[in-house]
Amino acid sequence: MAFANAQYLDAINRNLDQIQGKVNVSFEFFPPKTAAMEQTLWGSIERLAPLAPAFVSVTYGANSGERDRTHDIIKSIKQRTGLIAAPHLTCVDASKEQLIEIAKDYWRNGIRHIVALRGDLPPNSISKPALYATDLVEILRSVADFDISVAAYPEVHPEAPNAQFDLLNLKRKVDAGASRAITQFFFDIEKFLRYRDRCAAIGIDVDIIPGILPVTNFQQLEKFARLTNVAVPNWMHKAYQGLENDSQTRNLVAANMAMEMVKVLSREGVDHFHFYTLNRCELSYAICHLLGVRPPVAMAV
Repeated sequence: MAFANAQYLDAINRNLDQIQGKVNVSFEFFPPKTAAMEQTLWGSIERLAPLAPAFVSVTYGANSGERDRTHDIIKSIKQRTGLIAAPHLTCVDASKEQLIEIAKDYWRNGIRHIVALRGDLPPNSISKPALYATDLVEILRSVADFDISVAAYPEVHPEAPNAQFDLLNLKRKVDAGASRAITQFFFDIEKFLRYRDRCAAIGIDVDIIPGILPVTNFQQLEKFARLTNVAVPNWMHKAYQGLENDSQTRNLVAANMAMEMVKVLSREGVDHFHFYTLNRCELSYAICHLLGVRPPVAMAV
C-alpha cells in the first residue's frame, strides 16, 4: 500500500512538471467598501496582472452603490492593465430594459466578457423572480456577441429541488449561449469529477472551470459553506484546528491544500482554474508560480 501511494504521488509530481506553464488561470475580486480595501484590491490586481490571466471578474452587489463600484472597477481594470475584465451581472433585481442598457454600456466601453448570474434573492422573499440566469444570457446575446460565463454547482444549488434539476438548468444556460461555466468552490474533488462527467453525459459541451478557494479563515469558510451547500470535509476541520490565532500557519495550510487540489485536477485533464482571491493576491500568486504561470522574464540587454 505504501508503495502504491508513493507511485501515485510520484505520478502527480511528474504531472505537475508536465503542466508547467500550460494552464490558464483567472481571478475573482469584489468591490471594495473603504479606501484601505481599495488599496488592497489594486495592489492585488497589479501583482496578479503580469501572470496574464485569461480574465479577471468582479462580483456584483445587491444594491446600486455596489453595482456602480463594479462598473467603475471593471472599466478601470481594462484601462489600467489591459486585462480582460468580466463584470458579474445579476438579473434578480433589474428589469429587462435596465439589463439591456447596462449591457450596451459595457459593450460601448469595450467590455466583452460578462459573468451572468441570477443573483441572491432578497431576504424573506416569497415571490418568484421575473428573470433567471438563462433569461440574462439570452438578453446579453440579443444585445451583442458577448463572451458569457455562468455558474455551476457540483454540490447542487441550495435552492434546486434535486441534482438533475440543477444540471438541466446549467444546460439551459449553455444552450442559451453561455461560453463556459465556473463552479462554486468545493473541496471534494470526486464530486467535481462526477459532476463534470454528468455534464458531458447530457450534452453540456463547454468547459467546466473549477473555482478554487484558498482557505485562510476557516470560520468564515464555514459560514460561506452553509449558505452555498458546500460540504466541508472532516479532515479540513482537523487541519485548521488550533490555528485561530496563527495566520502564518493558516496561510501555509491553505496554499498546500489548494495546490494539492490543482495537482489532482490537472492530472484529470483540467487546464483552467478560477481563483476566488477575496481581494488578496499572495496565495493565488504562489500557486500560480508552482503551476509555471509566471511573469515573462525580461531579456538582458
